[in-house]
Amino acid sequence: MSAAPEFELDEKYNYPVPPPGGWTADDLDRLPNLPRRTELIDGSLVFMSPQTMFHMRTMRLLENALLDQAPDDLDVFREFSIRLNKRNRPEPDVLVVPLGADTGPNDTWLRPEDVILAVEVVSEESEDRDREVKPRKYAAAGVRYFWRVEQNEGLPVVYVYELDPALKAYVATGIHHSRLKLDAPFPIDIDLTAINRRRP
Repeated sequence: MSAAPEFELDEKYNYPVPPPGGWTADDLDRLPNLPRRTELIDGSLVFMSPQTMFHMRTMRLLENALLDQAPDDLDVFREFSIRLNKRNRPEPDVLVVPLGADTGPNDTWLRPEDVILAVEVVSEESEDRDREVKPRKYAAAGVRYFWRVEQNEGLPVVYVYELDPALKAYVATGIHHSRLKLDAPFPIDIDLTAINRRRP
């Protein structure tokens, strides 16, 4: 039985070799030829796997519903990174931010203090990061609300968390299966069974 990998890389392909101490948040804007969705976690580059239909449709459902229901002073971003610190720049699937957080068309990241809600849609390759690593880092950076979305028989289940500022840790406030109805960060009512409708 061979231990050879099941895939081969083109001989011209080069993995980026990290400098001593690892990559920094600024390096994401300077490194050439990175995949479109690349995160920085603890100084290491994380390349995202191709999206599943569930992942894409869940992001679309949440983005559209949040845009529709958010107050006029808030905006919704999709797949945009947060610079948590020098060695961490994750890219949540959906974010809610104040309008003032958009400081210009050439911005490539947000400050954590400008993020009201970060949403991660869990995929097979990101389970540990989305369930353990990212929530811990978002909480430590002061992101007030966090949603983790998992798949159950093709439908989204939303796990909702709110920051305990004294502990800098998230407290679970609910698990939502077919309907997501919340008062915070603003009144929200989302039919989660509408994931496969083009216009929920």
